Amino acid sequence: MTDGDWRGDGFRQRRPSAETLAGATDPALLRILTAADLPATGRFLPKAGWVSRAWVGDEYVARLNTDERHRDAYRHEAAVVSLLVGSEVPHARHLAHGDGPDGPWYVSERLPGRTLYDAWPAADSSTRQAMIESLGAALRALHRIPVPAGLLPPWLTHAIAGKKPWAAFHPPVVSVALQLVEDARRLPGHDSRLLTDVTDWIQERLALFAADEPVLVHGDLHGSNVIVDQGRVTGLIDFAEALAQPADVELDTILRWCAKAGEYPPVPNEQGLDETTLKEVPGWLRGAYPELFEREHLRERLNFYDMYGELALYAHHSQPDIREAAQDRIARLLSGHNHLDGLVW
Repeated sequence: MTDGDWRGDGFRQRRPSAETLAGATDPALLRILTAADLPATGRFLPKAGWVSRAWVGDEYVARLNTDERHRDAYRHEAAVVSLLVGSEVPHARHLAHGDGPDGPWYVSERLPGRTLYDAWPAADSSTRQAMIESLGAALRALHRIPVPAGLLPPWLTHAIAGKKPWAAFHPPVVSVALQLVEDARRLPGHDSRLLTDVTDWIQERLALFAADEPVLVHGDLHGSNVIVDQGRVTGLIDFAEALAQPADVELDTILRWCAKAGEYPPVPNEQGLDETTLKEVPGWLRGAYPELFEREHLRERLNFYDMYGELALYAHHSQPDIREAAQDRIARLLSGHNHLDGLVW
């Protein structure tokens, strides 16, 4: 194991100590391995994530969900990954999942390589281009997978139904946009004039999506959820937010990551990539997967997805400063400007 190697599931790798690389001794890990009927042999590196703990082994990766709000995430991920079996979509094979005394758990195979986030800074331009072109091929394969009608993550289904609505900002669901406006109207002190303008803005654009055919969309694709090795993608990971939506919904996160990479660190309290190093990514991706960019009125569609996200933050976020910032971005978007202005694709 070398410094920077990736051992599965989007957790950033550091050079481990000899003590860290001991066998499976953590009681929670041992319970997971026992439930999964896997041997507690080999080396395991404990890692922290945004909403989970992980143990990265020589052959597989075990995860433990530590956030009650995402309790059904692994069940959803397992169902989505089952759709990928036998396909050309590079992914980590699912081994087992379940619920235990410590919470929901998931075990997958270890993928070769490391995250795109980790590989990017030291890669030269040709290697970066090769990785993005490989990503384009992986996305094309993903968007060809037959998808169950109405596929949504359980937490997003609950959010749309008015339960735990804090989570409704990501990923976008076109049909729910006007519902978010109504959610925002119930806020004390909401800007009624702004929301009237937003309602008109959304209604003028809904026709852009009338003929869409939903496909399987990853829903959270950025540098920490792509695994690369020797200039190619070896796996897309973390399908907990996968859903059935128009293919260009995928671009909402990818282009936002390119424009605002500093907001996408792999774990809390770390830094995201320098977005100036990502300026060629949209063009490279378009060259590899041109169909993804060929939608008529693509910029307006992307603006719509952006509006969805900002509306959900404005309507549902618990922190007033976050809601205020979202309100400012909504007003800017109504004037025709957002984070996409500086991107070239």
